[in-house]
Amino acid sequence: MLAIKNNIMAANAARHLGSSYDSLARSIERLSSGLRINTAKDDAAGLAVRELIRADIGVLQQAARNAADGISMLQTAEGAMGEIDSILVRMKELAEQAATGSYSSDQRTIMNNEYSELSDEITRIAQSTDFNSNELLNSSTTINIHVGSGTIAISPQVITATTLSVGTTVATKEAWVNTRTVASADNEYIAADDITASSTDLFTFRFGTLATETTAAIVVDLDAYASSGISLNQLVDEINTAVAADGAGAYAAATALYNSTYNSYSLKMQARAGGASRGFTMTATGATAILSATDDFTQSATGADGTGNDLTTATGAQAALSTIETAITTKDIYRAKLGYWMNRLSAAESVLGIQAENLMTAESRISDVDVATEMAEMTRTQVLAQAGVAMLAQANSMPQMALTLLR
Repeated sequence: MLAIKNNIMAANAARHLGSSYDSLARSIERLSSGLRINTAKDDAAGLAVRELIRADIGVLQQAARNAADGISMLQTAEGAMGEIDSILVRMKELAEQAATGSYSSDQRTIMNNEYSELSDEITRIAQSTDFNSNELLNSSTTINIHVGSGTIAISPQVITATTLSVGTTVATKEAWVNTRTVASADNEYIAADDITASSTDLFTFRFGTLATETTAAIVVDLDAYASSGISLNQLVDEINTAVAADGAGAYAAATALYNSTYNSYSLKMQARAGGASRGFTMTATGATAILSATDDFTQSATGADGTGNDLTTATGAQAALSTIETAITTKDIYRAKLGYWMNRLSAAESVLGIQAENLMTAESRISDVDVATEMAEMTRTQVLAQAGVAMLAQANSMPQMALTLLR
């Protein structure tokens, strides 16, 4: 029907032209952004899946960086261990030199002085080697490297001249080790059920009566852990904080002792200094029975009686040779651990990189635009848009035909 009020053909052509123009705009947006999904209306389900995958990719990439940071931390420790290695070799040379009878006492004194300085340097290196405030050669606190779905536990070791027994003033210290063990020092050592907030749960201990030692009982109140329980590391911190507040000077009275044979940790209590017997006693109230009885602790001693290694005599130098040999073995065992921890972290970093790459591939399949397909679609919509413009022009001219009938 020829009409002049409503141009149905022009409206139809305009509608199809608008649809073609929208498709053309969508193709240009996808090609310019490189993404098939730019807004939720493009593919709502695909967008949700893509964002979850992107989150997983970010976690894996950060976990890989965590592993790399862990390797850097271990390299710091291993570098320090390399220097300690050189020092121990030199100390053994000095002990061997002083062990022979061809040197005078004055010459051995010079050797002993160098030996003593090297011993002090081992302790200084151990105490100053840290990574982001994590002590690597002067602590036994576990450092957990989080690598995505799990952690890799790094167990530092104290590598001072005293712990290696290569110092010149090593003395016997009374020490007690609790028989209770946990797989990790961060695990619960005393359960919440064993601590009752309604009563006072105290852990009380003392080391002997010498003037150089803590004479008054040290008291640790465990009530704050009645609802959560207390881990071994937390208990160690509470004990050492109480010792520091006692006024006799801070020292590591408590440590989380690692047992490499059973791969476990337990509470170790050690006297401040060596010398006479300490007469160690402990009491507790509340339900902390695992810490209250002497039977729950095994007594041990660290270091050696007297003045430690002494190179001023041939006999002392010969004894030092055996001690240094043991120290080198202890050092080598820990340095080897640093090596296989680094290898493990390196493997974890590699696997995490592969996992992130595979997820990026999956995310690309969902989100990235197929350029060839989209170009073909854009070409098609361009032709349709051009045809729509032409037909709209023709449709707009149709009412002009009615004028010929009105003349």
